[in-house]
Amino acid sequence: MPMAFPPPLPARLGADRLDWAREKDGWPNAAHSRFIRCRPHDWHVQEAGQGRTLLLLHGAGGATQSWRALFPILAQHHHVVAPDLPGQGFSRLGTRLRLAPGPLAEDLATLCATEGWRPAAIIGHSAGGVLALELAERLGTRQVIGLNAALGQFEGVAGWLFPLMAKMMALNPLIPPLLARMAGGEARARELLESTGSTLDPLGIALYRRLMADKAHIDGTLAMMAQWDIRPLLARLEAITTDTVLMAGEADGTVPPEVSRRAAERMPNARYLGFPARGHLMHEDAAGEIAAAILAAVASREARAAS
Repeated sequence: MPMAFPPPLPARLGADRLDWAREKDGWPNAAHSRFIRCRPHDWHVQEAGQGRTLLLLHGAGGATQSWRALFPILAQHHHVVAPDLPGQGFSRLGTRLRLAPGPLAEDLATLCATEGWRPAAIIGHSAGGVLALELAERLGTRQVIGLNAALGQFEGVAGWLFPLMAKMMALNPLIPPLLARMAGGEARARELLESTGSTLDPLGIALYRRLMADKAHIDGTLAMMAQWDIRPLLARLEAITTDTVLMAGEADGTVPPEVSRRAAERMPNARYLGFPARGHLMHEDAAGEIAAAILAAVASREARAAS
């Protein structure tokens, strides 16, 4: 049964950060949440199920709520772990200096080693798809599944303007609360989500609205964007031999499906799998369909390994 999540109250819109004691009764899959101190960050993690481990990495600006429907389906078949990235959701930054893909993957690898997690597959959405490939190299994980993986650079003027804007906003302490006020309204949240090509239910919209209204979450997302440089990863795609499935919604308004198609063509052990009429948040509004595709990909990889 879906969990009810009340619309944020006006007083909450000014909150400095998400507070677990206040939010937990309405946070999806909260019964599977726990908090882990693993230097340099304080991590919020959801964990459930038994068997081979699947690690879920959300995209920039999201949190564990992004997996609210997918997580319990996968946990019926596997041991599933889903952390909030540092500075986003309920994970607290220990340092702002380790949010580039490489250092962030290193900190995730340390978390996995500390907890004894040995992922059979890493599933990453959007920017989480980049982290999945980085982390798989460090852990020796044999399979990566990208969901609308952000494996492309901005082009033209946007290539230098957008990162510069992110750096400027991340360095100005007045920007995160301003953006939280601008983005936290229901109409604005709905507009931003509709631009992804996905249609979320009221619960999904309310959860994103809550994240968008939190200045600490906005600050963490901007800090990550300011350090986000995937050129080193893109330069070595041809050398990445990890078994990779790049799944893309072909109505994605955020990361065009051509990004995944081109990346798959460059990687020796990758394939592209398109989903007609699905958008950037297809794992949220079509969780059953995407879960089935993920489970089939994992089972196929295991069958090949056993033969």
